Amino acid sequence: LSRQAVSILEEMQQYSGTEGYVFPQVYNQKKAMSENTLLYFSNRLGYAGRNTIHGFRSVASTVLNESRKWQPDVIELQLSHQESNKVRKAYNRAEHLDERRKMMEWWSDYVDAQMK
Repeated sequence: LSRQAVSILEEMQQYSGTEGYVFPQVYNQKKAMSENTLLYFSNRLGYAGRNTIHGFRSVASTVLNESRKWQPDVIELQLSHQESNKVRKAYNRAEHLDERRKMMEWWSDYVDAQMK
């Protein structure tokens, strides 16, 4: 995880404690936050109909590919996209973990820079 992601998890621990979900429901700490919660708040911020939460993955893919710093295969792996070529899928077991870690650190730095 990037240092920014670790920081968010540590901050959330103050609210959610050390047991259970990191992002629990507000009214029921024993259940995970709904996947619709982020969309609800995105809509309340004025983005209704202009984006989806899943769309942030498209933004990440586009920015990472356009940066030309990362191999497309590494980006696809990080997005958990499956290889469509059956032969390649059968033989290629590479995970590219080191490059994926560097890429996610770069992505976190990029997102931070956009917020400033």
